[in-house]
Amino acid sequence: MLLKISTTHTPATDLGYLLHKHPDRAQVFDVGFGDAHVFYTEANDMRTTAAMLLDVDPVRLVRSLDPKHSAPLHQYVNDRPYVSSSFMSVAMGRVFSTAISGICKMRPELVETAIPLEFSVDVVSARGGEGAIRGFFEPLGYTVEVQGVVLDSELGWEHSSHYHLSLSHTLRLSDALSHLFVLLPALDDSKHYYVADDEVEKLLRHGEGWLSAHPQHEEITRRYLERRRVLVFKALDRLVSEDEERDSEAPAVTPAEERRKSLHDQRLDRVLEILVSSPARSVLDLGCGEGKLLRRLVTKSQFQRILGLDVSHKSLEIASRRLRLNEMSNERQDRLQLVHGSLLYRDKRLEGFDAAALVEVIEHLDEARLSTLERNVFEFSRPGTVVVTTPNVEYNAVFADMEGFRHSDHRFEWTRAEFESWAKRVATFYGYSVEFEGIGEPHEEFGAPSQAAVFRRDV
Repeated sequence: MLLKISTTHTPATDLGYLLHKHPDRAQVFDVGFGDAHVFYTEANDMRTTAAMLLDVDPVRLVRSLDPKHSAPLHQYVNDRPYVSSSFMSVAMGRVFSTAISGICKMRPELVETAIPLEFSVDVVSARGGEGAIRGFFEPLGYTVEVQGVVLDSELGWEHSSHYHLSLSHTLRLSDALSHLFVLLPALDDSKHYYVADDEVEKLLRHGEGWLSAHPQHEEITRRYLERRRVLVFKALDRLVSEDEERDSEAPAVTPAEERRKSLHDQRLDRVLEILVSSPARSVLDLGCGEGKLLRRLVTKSQFQRILGLDVSHKSLEIASRRLRLNEMSNERQDRLQLVHGSLLYRDKRLEGFDAAALVEVIEHLDEARLSTLERNVFEFSRPGTVVVTTPNVEYNAVFADMEGFRHSDHRFEWTRAEFESWAKRVATFYGYSVEFEGIGEPHEEFGAPSQAAVFRRDV
């Protein structure tokens, strides 16, 4: 399988800096199941082309295959050594890791520069054919050329799911490599290795900034994760949309559209409804993450003061970028503030607000430390309305292959009875009333996938 990367950027030899591969050297990398050969077919100021030839060792390949998923003959007679699929993604991740990460110490300005790029991939395996290829790449702005591969016309093998693929676009090299890293195995709809939780993290990392806005993000996610329901559920639940912020006058969604919304969107929309129905004029988003609830809150003129707090600097940076704080009107900038902090320490910046939301936050703390959070929120900050959501662990039984919690960082997940017991104790102790509801389509036995408690301070 062969991948070629070309540019006409001036000088075109800058491609060597971005790839961290010198045009004068041919290199060989052991990628576990074979060797990746990297070399340049041309290198001058007008045009430079780097190539990676992936030579899969059939013996090592057979040893790496899971015998449970392939018949003995299929282990030896298949297209795996010849098509650009998960093998190509793994090789790219090892050989071009710095380029995918957007690191170039010698020419850092190049990393953020959109340059004309051309990609040639031989051969692509695509379930769904040319339509799937175009449906995956064209929404990202690529010009796509597809040519079917004739296997053997004499034997009647003129039609197959294999194609020569050519792509062209002007964009950052790191973005293009991330697209290929995700979409090549998604097109193939298969992986040569066992797909586990770490694949969700890998997908979200390489899909950051583009996957959530892709019109086929659900299909890409399903294919990339080999349709493993639990992993797909986790990935889609965590994908943060990067669409333009919704106008407060947007038309109501139909019931069919509501069912298609991700659980994460349903959860945030319901929290927003609760806050809007309250008399609150100021709101805390505690554990605001990358700012999806904040983006909803800022469209509501009812909220004159909004503060988002998170323990992660990186999440706050992403939130600032996605909220486009620097581009907001002065009026909106005056209303919205992002601060770094922890709910495990008393913070006077959180005092004096009418309402607070903790959306999927408490389960990320050790249960033994919840008492500290309770005091900081319900005693010291003491907003009039507090909305807390958390996963319903009973619902996990819906997913037959679920092992452990829904997210690797969860320290616990509660049943509905456990959540209600905790919330009622907190409400009684700190002088609040509390009501409960489920979020998401409920199961007749296990309830809704997410659960919410709405606390209202006693007058």
